[in-house]
Amino acid sequence: MSSRSSGQVKNRAPAPIQISAEQILREAAERQEQHVLDPITKIHDAEEYQAYLRSRRKHFEDNIRYRRESMGNWVKYARFEEEQKELERARSVFERALEVDHRSAELWLRYAEFEMRNELVNHARNVLDRSVGILPRVDFLWYKYVYMEEMVGDAEKTRAVFERWMKWVPDDNAFLSYARFECRCGNVEGAREVMKRYVNTYPSSKSFLKFAKWCEFEGKDTGMARSVFESALSELEPEEVNARVFQMFAGFEERHGEYDRARVIYKHAVQLFHLDEKDPSKRRRTDIEEDDSDLTEQELKKRATLYKAYVTFEKKHGDQKGIENVLLMKQRAEYQAKLEEDATDYDSWFEYARLEEDHAEMGDVKATAKVRDVYERAVANLPPKQEKQYWKRYIYLWINYATYEELTNQDLTRASQIYQTCLSLIPHKSFSFAKVWIYAAKLHIRNHDLLSARKLLGRAIAQCGKTSIFDEYIAIELALGEIDRCRLLYEQYLKHMPHNCEAWGKYAQLEKGVGESERCRALYNLAIRQPSLDMPEMLWKGYIDFEIEEGEAQNARSLYEKLLERTAHVKVWISFAQFEGTSIGEGVQKARSTFQRAHDQFKNDNNKEERVLLLDAWRVFEKAKGDAASITEVENKMPRRVKRKRIRVDENTGQELGWEEYFDYHFPDDEGAAAGNLKILEMAAKWKKKQDENKDENDDEDDGSDSDSDED
Repeated sequence: MSSRSSGQVKNRAPAPIQISAEQILREAAERQEQHVLDPITKIHDAEEYQAYLRSRRKHFEDNIRYRRESMGNWVKYARFEEEQKELERARSVFERALEVDHRSAELWLRYAEFEMRNELVNHARNVLDRSVGILPRVDFLWYKYVYMEEMVGDAEKTRAVFERWMKWVPDDNAFLSYARFECRCGNVEGAREVMKRYVNTYPSSKSFLKFAKWCEFEGKDTGMARSVFESALSELEPEEVNARVFQMFAGFEERHGEYDRARVIYKHAVQLFHLDEKDPSKRRRTDIEEDDSDLTEQELKKRATLYKAYVTFEKKHGDQKGIENVLLMKQRAEYQAKLEEDATDYDSWFEYARLEEDHAEMGDVKATAKVRDVYERAVANLPPKQEKQYWKRYIYLWINYATYEELTNQDLTRASQIYQTCLSLIPHKSFSFAKVWIYAAKLHIRNHDLLSARKLLGRAIAQCGKTSIFDEYIAIELALGEIDRCRLLYEQYLKHMPHNCEAWGKYAQLEKGVGESERCRALYNLAIRQPSLDMPEMLWKGYIDFEIEEGEAQNARSLYEKLLERTAHVKVWISFAQFEGTSIGEGVQKARSTFQRAHDQFKNDNNKEERVLLLDAWRVFEKAKGDAASITEVENKMPRRVKRKRIRVDENTGQELGWEEYFDYHFPDDEGAAAGNLKILEMAAKWKKKQDENKDENDDEDDGSDSDSDED
């Protein structure tokens, strides 16, 4: 593919129909809709004005009475009174609103802004003082307070408000705002003391970096900024000194022309974090040292950024050739050695290609050619066997190659050719990859070539035929609104996979979504008559839910009966009984009779586990909709759990493996029958014993008569 052209020349001839900017503006003006103005209320005398005020106030009072907790109604009411210059009334409205919800920070802010708009500074100061006393953790109230004090030119009161705020230990921005205020007042020393308080309050790398940045750009004190950086490295705990501190420190020295100091800082960081062993951006998680195994992904990214900043610094102020040889040539040699040993080591090919991509600049033809050469060499190494397990990693080389051409080079034509070549190499008779077909089709769609995408997906159905291809194709057509095409695709889908219950369900949901209830019902009927299904319970559930949503209770009941003819699963019985107990069913009595039917069947079949589950569900149902008598009746049927022992037997050899314990259930109904059986057996044993005694007596009499005859 390297011999092919990278792209065709664009046709730069003028379009046959020319549209001018004047024509576009004229059409926009002609099609612009007329602006409808609100009716204007004209008031001619004081009586009409008072009537207007009464009607509006009644309207606002009604709104407040209906939704008293809605602060928007109160604010609108106060705004109306303010527009009428009724300031006392507006203030009364705000006070009434605060009685409803005094912890609404937005309401306090609106109240203070009202006082400030009308230049009532003392009132505004009183409102803000009350608000920060009630809600000291709401920062924007403090910001509004200090803003007002500063606007009226009272620096001492502004400083006092800031000091009150600092007692609550606010976030970083509050300290920065205080320091900037001191700078605006010309008190740089006071601002520096505020920043020192901030660092002492939050002793972390973030606070030190903000302090140093403030000293450099706002305080204009380079020496102080340098001392802050040095204090951060010496005073903070070792785990707090992260890669960003070194990067910011070195960047500061670089900005002020101290290149040697910056180089020393970078080298110290590289040695401290072991960044000189491998580029951290290329290391895998398994390559990290044991003492760095607890590092977060964010810290690893910061170290990678630090290393890149060091490389950039050396490129700007150091020996560029040496940096290029160390970073690129060395790593290229390592990858070449790996790939010479095993050309099918696709992980190394991925890393090699990513290395070239990271160091390739936009618009650099040579760098782009190098990246393409790596990908072409990588995809030339076919897997050793035509088995899917060997092709899984290989396919991603083609996908990454096409993604690079599309996203980096913006060459969709070449990316499409890459996908076509990949599809031609895959042995589709043995196996295929649905993701490649889907990615190639979506690329055609992004290239505004819908016809090619449909043809490609049609080939994919014929040669691959996986569920994901059908799903993606149907999703595309559904997004385009092609319902008839979706139906044709679902028919092909079900011809290939008539056992796929998910396909049947989605097809039925499509018909339901477009309002074709009869077609949906017909599809469900056809689906449940299939000889083999992979998930029939999902299909039956969908069908029953559809009938319930349609309000067809009789149809849903008949479906439950049909399902019970096929399977007597306990969940089906429970669902059936619960359905009867709903508003669409025949009522609670019918639900109880259904539970009783299920109980009798499981009792006859001697399914004890199912009987327990059924009785639990029945009890829950009776607690929800029954009375005390019905609950007692169900609880009387609950079994006793008894621990027993039995001999384990190997199923293959028939050898006894020993005794094992298991739990058995004794139901009250079964215990009565068992007691009757025991009584019959006891009577039979007595009868047998009596028969044996009579037989012994007869034998003794016979022996006596024989002895008398012998004597005669």
